[in-house]
Amino acid sequence: MKITRRIPVAAPGQAIDLLVQACPELSKGRLKDAMNKGAVQLVQGKQHKRLRRAQTEVSSGTVLELHYDEDILQRKAPEPVLIADERTYSVWFKPAGLLSQGNEWGDHLALLRQVEQHFANQRPVFLLHRLDREASGLVLIAHHKTMAATLSQLIQQQRISKTYRITVLGALAPALLQQGEINLPLDGKVSCTQFRLAAELQQPSRTVLDVALISGRKHQIRRHFAAVGHPVMGDPQYGEGNQDVGGLALQAVRLAFELPGKGARDYAVPANLLR
Repeated sequence: MKITRRIPVAAPGQAIDLLVQACPELSKGRLKDAMNKGAVQLVQGKQHKRLRRAQTEVSSGTVLELHYDEDILQRKAPEPVLIADERTYSVWFKPAGLLSQGNEWGDHLALLRQVEQHFANQRPVFLLHRLDREASGLVLIAHHKTMAATLSQLIQQQRISKTYRITVLGALAPALLQQGEINLPLDGKVSCTQFRLAAELQQPSRTVLDVALISGRKHQIRRHFAAVGHPVMGDPQYGEGNQDVGGLALQAVRLAFELPGKGARDYAVPANLLR
């Protein structure tokens, strides 16, 4: 069952009562579950806020939005792993299959919500960068506005070194390996992906590469390697003949940066979590 409902609030009342009246096909229990999982939002002007508490009093002139998808709400998310807790920020390993953040259909399948729950809602959470749902690896989460601004600036200035490890189809030509980068415009913008050989696999032929992004276009690594005839293994969207039961062979394995006033920081995926 999939339902989208926009409910203008004409008279003040409890959120759950208004939802029950507007959605008779759903039980109160299902509606409470949808609220808890982030599928209900309170709209006030241009502001959208997830509404989780069933007994919340909502005022007239506001709007409740419900995005109910039974299939999504029944799914269980893989659990992330805390790599480092630095108080004002933390570093997490996001497993494949976990979203970086939620959408209108909920946020219980998202890293950001799981981090929020891990800290018992006692810390704010600010997502600084994303990984595709199919990918795994390291993600930075800030817990203070000042730190969020600092880390965001480092990202914008390309002062956070991110290393990705990928496995691609086939053996790269010696000339391409020596070149060590792919320069192909994406979405009409200059795009550069640098890489170096990590391992060559035989039978079947595969190549493992360590990759650094000089620019950050959407799906840049996946699109670039598909374009040169060596798609990332397990990529469901780009390339042919690269199916892999292990899923997308793309992992963010290292984050390194200089934190102003606090020195160098270097985080790597533990060996037991490497793909």
